[in-house]
Amino acid sequence: CPWMVMLLVLASLLTLTSGTLSLDKLNMCMDGKHQKTAPGPEGQLFLQCTPWRDNACCTANTTEEAHEDNSYLYNFNWNHCGAMSPSCKRHFIQDTCFYECSPHLGPWIQPADESWRKERVLNVPICKDECEQWWEDCKDDFTCKSNWHKGWDWSSKVNKCPEGSKCRKWTEVFPTPKSMCEEIWSNSYLYTTHLKGSGRCMQLWFSGKNPNREVAEYYNQAQQSRSFAVTTLLFLAAVVFSATKY
Repeated sequence: CPWMVMLLVLASLLTLTSGTLSLDKLNMCMDGKHQKTAPGPEGQLFLQCTPWRDNACCTANTTEEAHEDNSYLYNFNWNHCGAMSPSCKRHFIQDTCFYECSPHLGPWIQPADESWRKERVLNVPICKDECEQWWEDCKDDFTCKSNWHKGWDWSSKVNKCPEGSKCRKWTEVFPTPKSMCEEIWSNSYLYTTHLKGSGRCMQLWFSGKNPNREVAEYYNQAQQSRSFAVTTLLFLAAVVFSATKY
């Protein structure tokens, strides 16, 4: 029947398109303020961003600025509630390197309706031990907000605590590592029970070969399987509908 042939062709096209897009997700850059259009080697990345030098979405200038207080990247002031401790700040520098440089965030990239970027990441699975060490190294610091993406006073062109807020100890604002990792960047990260090296969570810290491609492949395959299952169900529903119609 012509309608059956048409449905089969449609299902095949959907499956092929899904497969093609899934390959792109394993090596791509976000459409953000400072990322390159495509990943590639960078010989001279700065300090904590060095691990990405073999394949990066960032440039050397971006990585150098990532280490500066109030850098031109986003004019973000880590010291909004007094000087942030070096042990805490190094995690935020590493977080910035990960965000700017990583070429393997494709499975979690989402559209973003923001003036400074067209895409963002959502629910990137972060390793339990990495998140907990981050929280541990910041627990004696202070902040006035749980979501650092929005709600700041930008009247001075640098973020300040909004009127009516007060600086509180880190553990009051973020009582658990999970609350910190998930809330601080509007659910960019998802706290997991997986550990570094498991192949099931993205690492902000690593040396040698980037372990995050393997993680991206795992989650991308899971997304592809779900997409295929949905396509199959839609196809079967269309077959049933067409059969009853004719």
